Amino acid sequence: MDTVTHSRYPALVVLCVVAALSGTRSSVASAGRSCSDTRQVYSEKGYSTSTAPTTQISGEHLRLCPQDYTCCSSQMEEVLSLQSGRDFVKAVEDNSQFLLTTFTQRHRRFDEFFRELIDLSEKTMNQMFTKTYGRLFTQNAHVFQELFVELRRYYSGGSVSLSEVLSDFWSRLVEKVFSLVNPQYQFSEDYLECVSKHAEQLQPFGDVPRKLRVQVSRAFIAARALSQGLATGRDIVNKATKLTADSECVRGLMRQWYCPLCRGLPSLRPCHSLCLNVMKGCLANQADLDTEWNNFIDALYQVSEKLEGPFNMELAADSISVKVSEAIMHMQENSVSISTKIFQGCGNPRPSHGRYQRSPKESPTGKRPFRNFSPEEKPTTAAGTNLDRLVTELKERLRPMRSFWVSLPHTICNDEKMAADVTNEDRCWNGQTRGRYLPDVMGDGLVNQINNPEVEVDVAKPDVRTRQLIMELRVVTNKLRHAQSGQDMDFMDSEDSSGSGGGYTGDRYNDDWPGYGPHSPSVNKPARNPSASPAKPPRARDKPGSKWNKSNGRATSGTNQLACSLLSLLSLSLTSPWWR
Repeated sequence: MDTVTHSRYPALVVLCVVAALSGTRSSVASAGRSCSDTRQVYSEKGYSTSTAPTTQISGEHLRLCPQDYTCCSSQMEEVLSLQSGRDFVKAVEDNSQFLLTTFTQRHRRFDEFFRELIDLSEKTMNQMFTKTYGRLFTQNAHVFQELFVELRRYYSGGSVSLSEVLSDFWSRLVEKVFSLVNPQYQFSEDYLECVSKHAEQLQPFGDVPRKLRVQVSRAFIAARALSQGLATGRDIVNKATKLTADSECVRGLMRQWYCPLCRGLPSLRPCHSLCLNVMKGCLANQADLDTEWNNFIDALYQVSEKLEGPFNMELAADSISVKVSEAIMHMQENSVSISTKIFQGCGNPRPSHGRYQRSPKESPTGKRPFRNFSPEEKPTTAAGTNLDRLVTELKERLRPMRSFWVSLPHTICNDEKMAADVTNEDRCWNGQTRGRYLPDVMGDGLVNQINNPEVEVDVAKPDVRTRQLIMELRVVTNKLRHAQSGQDMDFMDSEDSSGSGGGYTGDRYNDDWPGYGPHSPSVNKPARNPSASPAKPPRARDKPGSKWNKSNGRATSGTNQLACSLLSLLSLSLTSPWWR
């Protein structure tokens, strides 16, 4: 029995020795695997391979990657982790470039186009009014120049009320035209002030000022809102994509993109689901922009549609000179009744000295200096540009912008350079080795990252900058939505003004204006709240030298052109009926 047992011991010893030698050879084989592929990729990224192992070594020194045999030294892991952060930032910038380019280019094109429309509108008015009215216009061109100066200032973002701008313009114009159609009288500054302040009731220009105010206000409000909205979109994209990956994000980025390289598998891409979880963790705050971003894009789209429809900026700019001409024509054709009402309300003016004769430059036929434009004289749209085309191009680019921020992780991970195809679930890097990635993909936004297995996110600490961007989006969206209704948030109270002679909304002189005394019927118009908008300084009166009726209201020789054609009409003023 002892002989048999003794004979078996040498066999057991041999088996143990063989097993031990086999394990040693396996470990040596793993440790000695070449790192040439890893060194080559590392070198191609511009890094020195002086610290890169030539064969795999123990990975006990690794902080981010699995601590198996590795081709990365501690220095390499640190360098590659920083590289992963830069790759992430570049991926975000590259995939958001479409947004940035669209907002920048569309803003520039719309801004140039709108400014060109305003310039052409003023140029057209100057040319046609100079041709039509001659010196009568050029002597008083400053009235029209001031209108366009204020329109430009409003469009450029100035604190300007369009209603007040147009009101002031009509007030100035009614004084000029009233003096012109009554050259046989001289009017003091106070008298003309009385005329302009009561033009709302007189409506010397008919309904033209109201129509022009509605058309110009809606178009300019929409144009400014769209231009500002595009600029805001550009700025928000710039701010939202200026990222710095935090340490937890870098850990996840390194694990998915460069740990395969350290394992000696540089061609192995991270599993698609792994990539999504990493990106959703790193872009959790950006995803929270989604709701307000979509509202913003929708509001831009709707305002652009208004601009090519009822709020057409081209038509509004073109119509300014035409409607002003129609307004002047209306006042001329109704000058007898209007003058009678003014004389009864403001008092009888003093006659001018001297007799009025036809100007030598006036044609023998007594051609009226005021007339409507013929169709061929009417303004044309901006040459070489087309608002419909600009709006169509913008809408085509706005559509794919919706849900951009929640789609960004998918956009990045769908890049074959960033992650394996979704169909390649078993032959991808799962964070530890080659194989299927098992954890679920997280939802969108900060609160849904509470159980993210790849990136530890503090869901109780929202990013301050992202909250600021959300507020900016809400503000600009609110402005765009008001613009769709023709309302300017900054001047909503002053958009109520109306009337023919400038929409004057100040106090009426009840004791010196017939029909508006204490016993007259009430006017159904709400009182204006003076605290709702900043006080506007009184309009400076024109200097005597700039008026048609110079020297304290005396008519100049230029106004004599109208004497012959209007004297017969003015002689009927005494029999004109009182206005009702």
